Amino acid sequence: MPERLRTGIEVLDRKLSGGIPAGSIVALSADPASQAELFLYELSATRGTLYLTLDRTSDAVKQSFDSATTRTGKPTIRDVTGDAPLDNASKLVTALPESSNLIIDPIDVLERHEPARYRIFLNELQNHIANTGGLALLHCLDGHDVPPLRDTTKHMADVVFELETRVNGDRIENRLGVRKFRGGRALQDIIKLELTEQVSIDTSRDIA
Repeated sequence: MPERLRTGIEVLDRKLSGGIPAGSIVALSADPASQAELFLYELSATRGTLYLTLDRTSDAVKQSFDSATTRTGKPTIRDVTGDAPLDNASKLVTALPESSNLIIDPIDVLERHEPARYRIFLNELQNHIANTGGLALLHCLDGHDVPPLRDTTKHMADVVFELETRVNGDRIENRLGVRKFRGGRALQDIIKLELTEQVSIDTSRDIA
């Protein structure tokens, strides 16, 4: 069995037999208004992490990490700006050290580029992550304007997490599905999570 890399989320690592196979690309699909960033924070605590931010500034991301109440690491944070974000992101990815995390937040900006060039980027990313035994997490915003290449991202990804956030009565519920899992077994059950100060299992009972 390939080496498993922890996600930093105890309940998820337990259900995934120790974590994600080394060399994998993970697509995390979530509502922009959800607390999905907690997944990014807790992943950064597991090993060295390069965090590429395509929307917020690196200073804003650093402040979020500094003020987080959950476990975090000390990621290297880089802005991906300019007229050629695919090229700029590719240059940063090729410098990723062995056995490291890569977080791209959000991948949406890159998904809006020419399809052939985006596929080349994903193939090069897949090769580099596999060769270095690392783990890449692509934060996919599942909002009102989903990019046309989202299907390509999920097809190329080795693992697909889909986080659904909804209001049920007077509670906000977060349900995580693992729809795809190359190198392992996808989960048949939905995981009900509490996303407050950290990611934890929701032990409350549903009331019909």
